[in-house]
Amino acid sequence: MCGIVGILGGVAAAPRLVDSLKRLEYRGYDSAGVATLVGGELQRRRAEGKLRNLEGALEKTPLEGSSGIGHTRWATHGAPTVGNAHPHQAGRVAVVHNGIIENYLDLRDEITAAGAVLDTETDTEVVAHLLNFEIAKGASPKDAVATVLPRLNGAFALAILFAGEDDLLIGARKGSPLAVGHGDGEMFLGSDAIALSPFTDRITYLDEGGWAVLTRTSCEIFDAGNQPVSRPEARSSVTAALMDKGNYKHFMAKEIHEQPEVLGHTLSRYLDYGAQSAKVAGADKIKFKDLSRLVISACGTAYLAGLVSKYWFEKYARLPVDIDIASEFRYRETPMSDKDSALFISQSGETADTLASLRYCKEQGAAIGAVVNVPESTIAREADVVFQTIAGPEIGVASTKAFTCQLTVLAALALQAGRERGVLSAEDEKKLVAELTEVPSLALKALASEQAIEKLSQTLSQATNALYLGRSTSFPLALEGALKLKELSYIHAEGYAAGELKHGPIALIDENIPVFVIAPYDRIFEKTVSNMQEVAARGGRIVLITDQKGAAESGNAAQDTVILPEMSDIVAPIIYALPVQMIAYHTAVFMGTDVDQPRNLAKSVTVE
Repeated sequence: MCGIVGILGGVAAAPRLVDSLKRLEYRGYDSAGVATLVGGELQRRRAEGKLRNLEGALEKTPLEGSSGIGHTRWATHGAPTVGNAHPHQAGRVAVVHNGIIENYLDLRDEITAAGAVLDTETDTEVVAHLLNFEIAKGASPKDAVATVLPRLNGAFALAILFAGEDDLLIGARKGSPLAVGHGDGEMFLGSDAIALSPFTDRITYLDEGGWAVLTRTSCEIFDAGNQPVSRPEARSSVTAALMDKGNYKHFMAKEIHEQPEVLGHTLSRYLDYGAQSAKVAGADKIKFKDLSRLVISACGTAYLAGLVSKYWFEKYARLPVDIDIASEFRYRETPMSDKDSALFISQSGETADTLASLRYCKEQGAAIGAVVNVPESTIAREADVVFQTIAGPEIGVASTKAFTCQLTVLAALALQAGRERGVLSAEDEKKLVAELTEVPSLALKALASEQAIEKLSQTLSQATNALYLGRSTSFPLALEGALKLKELSYIHAEGYAAGELKHGPIALIDENIPVFVIAPYDRIFEKTVSNMQEVAARGGRIVLITDQKGAAESGNAAQDTVILPEMSDIVAPIIYALPVQMIAYHTAVFMGTDVDQPRNLAKSVTVE
């Protein structure tokens, strides 16, 4: 959510800032802006909407200067207007900010009483004014930052530029990620390594509460107590190449089709094909053998991956699982102890609620595991053990390959837990690993259903409501299908456990509402089909997602059927996610929505 870039360079900063911000578009945003120092004076260009609008503004009135800051904003306080777009300026200070200043109302009252005139509706502007007040009283920029930072409550990442200080850039973080990039006679700030990849692969990540004072040849880092500290420099593996859609119309389409490959990479990390066993390095830190329960917490699609894994852990490892949405878990004061372990799932590794939940469990002494796609992320750094998903950068806001890679990692963990707990026999483990080995080829076969899905999605795009039904691990997929459709097409959709249909949702059924039934031919297939017949009896339009056996046994109730290859129970949630993704994608394409960056959404939710 929001993107930050700062440059102390040797050439014009504005084009480089925009180029870097393009790499952060995946986070989601609704306005953008840059500021540079021109002859020692701060100058800004800002625009509503996409970066192309900012580029247009810069073409009309270019910005000189080799020192600058840039920002893509996702609106929290105030509408997404030019006036509310970052950078914000007060006197000699320009600021870009990711996060929320929770006590900004009190600070606003203080600075307006002192004579400040506010130009925006944002919480960020108060930071610029507070810093400017300190400088007006004679403080240096560095001392001003040291004074102001402790006064800010909430989550934030800041990049700050000062008039008359061409060789100075200050960054700070609390709850939102920020990294320093080291160049040759240049220095950089960025929300993540992707933002910095055009300039350098030498990265220093600021710790919680840390801040950095940069010149072109130096980097001073301070902790939350304003004490100087040393932080390691790491090499980033992020490619410097601009993310490319290739031959696909959207990043989401590309990422859907990358799944056979990335699932193979992830499986290779967590399965020993020769021994036909799970080989999850670091799993011993979760103490599966001695656990009486496992706690899982996440947000959005990652939460639904965790919900699928609950079925796996309880079935294959006989391990009870408590799972909760992180925004609820963090305030529930769940009893934890040093005998407990917890798993936290996040694509970005920066999700604010998930991170807060992790810290709560850590304070209670629980062992912490993190399933993340970004090994340098805050959640990864604060966990006891990291189980990385090998999905590669995911640019589309709606998660696709990250979700299925999360499922793959969690499946391997469930097998590892089953073996450590003495529940899963060696023979059963070999059978399950052999089944998981087929995932890449099954994913490729599932993608072959795209043409049929595209055709039915054209009709679906005329709907205003939709239902998704499933049982067992298909229930979380029903929730995921409804979420994806809402995210991308803005069609209202709900997912339900199929057995809950008669307990309320059946009242919605009529001939205008499409009902997606996710039903692989398994031990509960007949139960799901009976629920499908209840829909058919009331005139609902049914789209059945099943295999060849399921299609043959389901009767003629479905108007449309998506046929997938036959597969085992442990594999089904991973593969059945693909048609669910394609349905949402093609429906959104027909409706003309912004598939890669749906309205009001952000890729990385780093505020509460």
